[in-house]
Amino acid sequence: MPGKGDAPVLPGARAVARHVRISPMKARRVVNLVRGLPAKEALTVLQFAPQAASEQVYKVLASAIANAENNERLDPDALLVSEAFVDEGPTMKRFQPRAQGRAYRIRKRTCHITVAVEAVAPAAPRKAAAKKAAPATEAAPATEAAPATEAAPAEAQSKTEGAE
Repeated sequence: MPGKGDAPVLPGARAVARHVRISPMKARRVVNLVRGLPAKEALTVLQFAPQAASEQVYKVLASAIANAENNERLDPDALLVSEAFVDEGPTMKRFQPRAQGRAYRIRKRTCHITVAVEAVAPAAPRKAAAKKAAPATEAAPATEAAPATEAAPAEAQSKTEGAE
């Protein structure tokens, strides 16, 4: 993918669906849900989104992931939806007959859906490292408290021995 100016170019791929028979405004609602998400998570969001346009956006995103995997040799788990947008396509004009010889225009709108994915470092190892570090900090106070809990039963035992 071409870079802008001096910005480094991240490896990625894109897919475009042209002349999709969905209104651009309706498709934009769905595209806004997945922009910036990890690719696998975006597929899951689209799979369960109730909008009709989510099926078409799902296909375009799946195609972009397949392009990255097969053409660019990228790991599909390390992909991020870097850009996703919807452009207006050609509008088909039809006429609906109305009363008294009138005709109302019906606009059947189309759109072009574009999704681009980029390779990023997988986020899972960073989260795992943070989880490993957290118990280590909690373990230190627990070791300090452990001798105090061990001393308490010893004192109680010596009191019971002294009473006998």
